[in-house]
Amino acid sequence: MKEEDVIEVYRLQAPVWEFKYGDLLGHLKIMHDAVGFRSSLTGKNYTMEWYELFQLGNCTFPHLRPGIDAPFWCNQGAACFYEGIDDAHWKENGTLVLVTTISGTMFNEMAQWVKYDNETGIYYETWTVQASPDKQSTVWFDSYECSKFILRTYQKLADLGAVFKKIQTNYTSIILFSGEPIYLGNETSIFGPLGNKTLAAAIRDFYSPFKPHQSVREFFVDLVRIIDRVILNHQFYLFYNLEYWFLPMKFPYLKIIYEEVPLPVGSKESFGV
Repeated sequence: MKEEDVIEVYRLQAPVWEFKYGDLLGHLKIMHDAVGFRSSLTGKNYTMEWYELFQLGNCTFPHLRPGIDAPFWCNQGAACFYEGIDDAHWKENGTLVLVTTISGTMFNEMAQWVKYDNETGIYYETWTVQASPDKQSTVWFDSYECSKFILRTYQKLADLGAVFKKIQTNYTSIILFSGEPIYLGNETSIFGPLGNKTLAAAIRDFYSPFKPHQSVREFFVDLVRIIDRVILNHQFYLFYNLEYWFLPMKFPYLKIIYEEVPLPVGSKESFGV
């Protein structure tokens, strides 16, 4: 952007898969976040969002391929930037609201940071894993998804001098509750030639119900298997940063929360940027 440009920054939020299911997942507060920009000099709008590159299901669970022991993960994520803001998509069942105004110079510095962020955080992680629902509970694993990117972006803009409006901003987290995780190993140590065949079979068996279903009957059969493993037997196998962990699950097992995270405040030194 030209340095002298004045750019409006918008908070964008809509239900996951809104384009396909409308507000269905909005009722569960499962929301997708993005950020919008409008150039005062050109009048053009832009959208930036951090996306799972192969859709949410593929990022959360692997594919099991016949004749190949190791699960196949398509769990990469990246920031995507494109011209235009789909007003109807964000407004109809979600949020499109101005949160701050920045200069072209600040935008360009943010853009360099986005490139760096894109090259250093490349894996999408759906789950947050905590010891309990308590506010001060130990967080074993933090999620790395769209809302976390938006929070990082807002913080970067605040560090560059952006002053945010005082509006409430809430974000979705999908939390698993577990005792202390047990490290199992990576793909080579578990599924390689010298791997643990028993553990490899257990991991494949755990993930087998988490797949696209061809019939309603298949779905309910696998749902019963999932409930048996996760709730009745307190088992979950997590793949995180290329490593496998065993989670000894405990009540309430899973929770979707939609909680407030305030917009950031920049350091006083940065306000002159």
